[in-house]
Amino acid sequence: MAEIAEAGFDTFLETEKGFEAYAEEKKTNLAEVEEIKQKYQHVQPLIFFLDKVHKQNWNKEWEKNVEPVIVDDQCLIRAEFHKIEKHYPYEIVITPKMSFGTGHHQTTYLMVKNQLHFDHQDKLVMDAGCGTAILSIMASKLGARMIDSFDIDEWSIENGKENAEKNRCANIEIRQGTIRDFSWPDPFDIILANINKNVLLDEIKLYSKHLKTKGILLLSGFYEKDIPDLKREAKRQSLDLLRKDEKEQWACLTFQKVR
Repeated sequence: MAEIAEAGFDTFLETEKGFEAYAEEKKTNLAEVEEIKQKYQHVQPLIFFLDKVHKQNWNKEWEKNVEPVIVDDQCLIRAEFHKIEKHYPYEIVITPKMSFGTGHHQTTYLMVKNQLHFDHQDKLVMDAGCGTAILSIMASKLGARMIDSFDIDEWSIENGKENAEKNRCANIEIRQGTIRDFSWPDPFDIILANINKNVLLDEIKLYSKHLKTKGILLLSGFYEKDIPDLKREAKRQSLDLLRKDEKEQWACLTFQKVR
């Protein structure tokens, strides 16, 4: 999705078979899309379908099909246009735009669900690859003292800040970059990372470096079959597995730093 976005696509929708990407015809570089397709053919054969759609009120159409997400009957994740009659202990309002993280994807759901299981009160939290900042907002609502969030995508920074303000979370700082771009004077109590397997394997050592002893590391963005690889690397970095959770073949792991 990130690479296709560079070719002019600006809206994405995940489906059971893959994802749909939308763009204005005049702003699309189909030659770049073909290069991306060829780049990944050796990993997995890709099937592309190209279609043109008629102009219409897309916001109205989107609103018809997007339902709010309820996590463990504790947290409601909704868009501004949703009308909700029942109240929940926690409520997050998200306008995703081009960023990842609305609660609809299994990994985001798992991260929020597992955040509800451990204490954030007065904790210092890192949100690596924050997307819409949904996990940062959840941490703030759970009582975190300060959340330091970052993402490589410029639109995520803008969108994350908008969502933090919308949810009245003034203790979230959002910056552009990766964990290697920043330094912190103090270690974190909690680190959240919902990215992908390869990035997580590369950065686990850095998460451990910036985590307090007895601190919590919560990871998702990978499949159940990837769990052994992540557990092995985490063990090398003095991280013990506390909890494992799964949803529709996607997985979430909670680790604690032992020294």
